[in-house]
Amino acid sequence: MESSGGLFPHQELRLGKKLNEGKTKEVYELPDHPGCVLMQSKDQITAGNAARKDHMEGKASISNKTTCCIFKLLQEAGIKTAFVKKCSATGFIATHCEMIPIEWVCRRIATGSFLKRNPGVPEGYKFYPPKMELFFKDDANNDPQWSEEQLIAAKLNCAGLVIGQAEVDIMSHSTVAIFEILEKAWSTQDCTLVDMKIEFGVVTKKEIVLADVIDNDSWRLWPAGDKTQQKDKQTYRDLKEITPEAMQMVKRNFEWVADRVELLLRSESQGRVVVLMGSISDLAHCEKIKKSCANYGIPCELRVTSAHKGPDETLRIKAEYEGDGVPTVFVAVAGRSNGLGPVLSGNTAYPVINCPPVTPDWGAQDVWSSLRMPSGLGCSTVLSPEAAAQFSAQIFGLNNHLVWSKLRSCTLNTWISLKQADAKLRQCSM
Repeated sequence: MESSGGLFPHQELRLGKKLNEGKTKEVYELPDHPGCVLMQSKDQITAGNAARKDHMEGKASISNKTTCCIFKLLQEAGIKTAFVKKCSATGFIATHCEMIPIEWVCRRIATGSFLKRNPGVPEGYKFYPPKMELFFKDDANNDPQWSEEQLIAAKLNCAGLVIGQAEVDIMSHSTVAIFEILEKAWSTQDCTLVDMKIEFGVVTKKEIVLADVIDNDSWRLWPAGDKTQQKDKQTYRDLKEITPEAMQMVKRNFEWVADRVELLLRSESQGRVVVLMGSISDLAHCEKIKKSCANYGIPCELRVTSAHKGPDETLRIKAEYEGDGVPTVFVAVAGRSNGLGPVLSGNTAYPVINCPPVTPDWGAQDVWSSLRMPSGLGCSTVLSPEAAAQFSAQIFGLNNHLVWSKLRSCTLNTWISLKQADAKLRQCSM
């Protein structure tokens, strides 16, 4: 096995005992790396709980590439996962966790088994918000559908964590967020994410994380929203006869997905925030904006200029950033009488955000110079430097799925932290 590099430099992975083997993968202990396991894919494709099973040469590397790219995309967005890093063409390292035996399914479009279980719903019906379903992993009973109430009543204990209402809510909200992030990413390739299934695990600190794999068996993908062009495993399920030619067609579809999944890690859209401060004394305030922009992956430049004392220089700096074609959000940082934001807004078509540094002495009075704008000016006012960066990110997120995914993940993680705090408080008060 090739060297894993990064967190595991200059070492060959020494495998311990096999912890688990599924239809398409194996899980091994890593004795030299406590708390981690190797997820090894197999050249096997199955359907109908392995009622149909075939060897597909090269599938292991295709599936592993897809999974690693998707987990990297989600991890960089801020989703908590068990993924650590890709270590070979056919395997990746993950944090060891105890799997919760539930498949979480999220659907945007009604198709497949949903239509059989819900007669009368037309194929193609769209769910707003996405439709959530869960299935208990039980091959002997064909993975029966469960309600949230059944899952809570089962009181599953995974790595010391009993799955209750709070845990179900966290997994449900996480599934929707993960779906929406991947849906947004695939839309950049003019490809519709129809539905998706994922699984969660519990790590030793009793934290729920996205786990297992996400490959071409985990979703339905319709290029241009056209079911006849489907590129997922449904093409294998639909085969009337297994022939070498048919399997080559299935493999080409898997390769199509694996090739494009790498493109999801990049965005064609560029953007930057330019913070203009009226005085160098505002630098600390502006540095907070720059730091927060970095959290969203947005470049940020700091400049010093005064619209009162040097309006010609202010307009020259503005023109400098208008002339190179990079989409820009200007943030004006000026206290007292804020002329900077209004002057910028009145002379550019780019968005302008006022973010005045509010001082304890005259701050309450000074802020009105940012709020009370002459007619014809559209600049907004945000007092928190972190909020100014977030507002800028929301503007860029309209055309940049990587920025949008960070924003979506942030709202999820904020919701989870509140849910956990509430649950902890209730436990303490009992």
